[in-house]
Amino acid sequence: MGQQMYPHSPDMRKPQTQNLTDGEMFYIIENGIRLSGMPAFGHSEGDSNESWKLVHFIRHLPDVSSSEMAEMEKLNPKGPEDYEQEQQAEQFLNGSTQNETPKQHKH
Repeated sequence: MGQQMYPHSPDMRKPQTQNLTDGEMFYIIENGIRLSGMPAFGHSEGDSNESWKLVHFIRHLPDVSSSEMAEMEKLNPKGPEDYEQEQQAEQFLNGSTQNETPKQHKH
């Protein structure tokens, strides 16, 4: 989704983001960025714990291992197209296809 936004969303692992203070990151998460695709995610007053967890997570991104990344990708929400692709891949790996018909041989 971030690739279609203008201005483009930054890579959270890069210095442009990592050089922000924790307070700056927290402010952006809570209040968003005007005239961009970054909405405010602030919660009710006094409930800022989730935003601080996001700051901590963003700080950890440069050190995420490939196995951690694979684990996180499993948790991404999936749409109908994703489920269909997974099902087709599973059927292919199991040696069958959705509209498979028995092949008849001419003798």
